[in-house]
Amino acid sequence: MVESINSVAKVVAYIFGAGLIANAILFISQAWRIFKTKSSKGVSLLTFGGFCVLQLTGILHGYFQDDPYLMYGMLASFLTCGTVTILAVIYKERVHT
Repeated sequence: MVESINSVAKVVAYIFGAGLIANAILFISQAWRIFKTKSSKGVSLLTFGGFCVLQLTGILHGYFQDDPYLMYGMLASFLTCGTVTILAVIYKERVHT
């Protein structure tokens, strides 16, 4: 019984890790659009900055809980979301008056 619970826990951990990597991949299209158009119109810096803070917290939590799936998955998300955030700052729309 304990072995079957451990096996299920490992499967859930792999799925969780894969989900976090998929989450990281989802930010790539936003980063690409900003880079290609050289415009961050419609991108909320507050939202993406908040995502980065949450992901950084997740990285630290994964580290302190010795959870590599959480730590590396959140690191991947932090890198791609951080890229969106940095590009949004670089290409921020300026209002011309």
